[in-house]
Amino acid sequence: MPGRYLMYTLRPMDAIELSIFSSRLNAICDEMGAVLQRAAFSPNIRDRLDFSCAVFDAEGELCAQAAHIPVHLGSMAFAMRDIVASLDWQAGDMVVLNDPFLGGTHLPDVTLIAPLFVDGQLLAFIANRAHHADIGADSPGSMPLSRSLEEEGLIIPPTRLIVRGEMDEAQWQKIIRVTRSGESGQGDLAAQISANHSGLQRLSELIETLGSRVYQEGLAELNDYAQRLALSALVAIPDGQYHFSDVMDDDGLDQQDILIQVTLSIKAGQVHADFSGTAAQVAGNINCPLSVAAAAVYYVFRCLMPAQTPACAGSFRPITLTAPPGCLLNARRPAAVAAGNVETSSRIVDVIMGALAQALPDRIPAASHGSMNNLAMGHHGRDTGQAGWDYYETIGGGSGAGPDRAGASAVQTHMTNTRNTPLEVLETHYPLRLRRYAIRRGSGGGGALPGGDGLIREFEFLQPATVTLLTERRRHPPWGLNGGQPGKPGCNRLNGQLLEAKVNFEVKAGNVLTIETPGGGGWGNIEES
Repeated sequence: MPGRYLMYTLRPMDAIELSIFSSRLNAICDEMGAVLQRAAFSPNIRDRLDFSCAVFDAEGELCAQAAHIPVHLGSMAFAMRDIVASLDWQAGDMVVLNDPFLGGTHLPDVTLIAPLFVDGQLLAFIANRAHHADIGADSPGSMPLSRSLEEEGLIIPPTRLIVRGEMDEAQWQKIIRVTRSGESGQGDLAAQISANHSGLQRLSELIETLGSRVYQEGLAELNDYAQRLALSALVAIPDGQYHFSDVMDDDGLDQQDILIQVTLSIKAGQVHADFSGTAAQVAGNINCPLSVAAAAVYYVFRCLMPAQTPACAGSFRPITLTAPPGCLLNARRPAAVAAGNVETSSRIVDVIMGALAQALPDRIPAASHGSMNNLAMGHHGRDTGQAGWDYYETIGGGSGAGPDRAGASAVQTHMTNTRNTPLEVLETHYPLRLRRYAIRRGSGGGGALPGGDGLIREFEFLQPATVTLLTERRRHPPWGLNGGQPGKPGCNRLNGQLLEAKVNFEVKAGNVLTIETPGGGGWGNIEES
């Protein structure tokens, strides 16, 4: 069988062969995701699907990814080269990390990376990233209203968890000890290891079938093809410079209206996003590393490319970005970053789209709800004699309307596509009752094409708990375009009393928390429709 494919070394792959090659790489990522989901213990990974899987080449360039979480995958694509170059890799190793300033995003996102050697040659890396609801922060859900990275949980620099096939028990126990529910934490981490083993096995089978030379040539051709498709889309953007700015509501502490500003420079399909003028990093936790900003930029331009564009490094070659060191989007250690990955990334998307709307007014939609509406809660259990618990979820909202469609209601948008936690799972595993889960009618912005409506999600607590909310678009609504109206801002209430957008508080049994998420902006003047 291998000899049948060695003829590819004599000529480039034709279109069908290249398509099959790309599909087989993508299938490896899909299978990794299936293993991770089915082996995981926590609803956060098993039900909400808050994880991502990818394949990289020996230099850390992205080869393939599953259709998982954009903020995970784009940031890995940006940071992986530095991670790969920082370590001396050996067959059988598996490295764990979550440090946002050394390749991670925020501490709950734990990444596992495994090298693949074939006949002694390093040919690839397998990686997955999964959100752990407890990574050791003092507040349940490990999404605290923090002032520094150290307050957000256990910081894991790139560290060998498995060394030449043998588990490093000290490192394993260091991670497991910080979790409040050890069994769930162990199960999720073991599921990540299993997913990587699956990816290593499938990729080694593919390389054995093709031969390592053909595999590497196929990657080069795949990247060149992706670059051609990317350029075919990006050259359609008129050359010029486009400016846009928007603000974060607040940093959860004492600063409001925090500026994010971009200048997009477009020339012959080459794109540069310059975030000069963006606010300096802040005391609160909405800062982010440059890799998270890159993920948002990559995402927006990927949406303009043909659907068949391979998800590999070639598709990102025409796109570059800069942000001043020490600013909100390129924060310096030890900045708090828990909400940067989820909230600030969402606003970066809005800013890039706002700039692109000037260049492509007939293609770009209005702003979507612009927040992952993060809810983290739980209890350590020591005061009640009951088992401790941690829970985290993101909540959807309305998407922005576009030139050819109304906005969708009650959906996750842009930088996340996680599912909601099913009612049955929520009430089975946690001392919670979901009293209401409904579309927030009338929250989408008006226009010739209206924005989508947000959600209402209402929880009754059956036991005391600690709750953290990290939400946005509570003060500044998602904007409309071309005469469309803004969506309605979101709001959070405890027992009917309005809460701040970012807040940590204690609840008693019987308390009711209501979260109303923003609607999307409308598109077009309704009087002209």
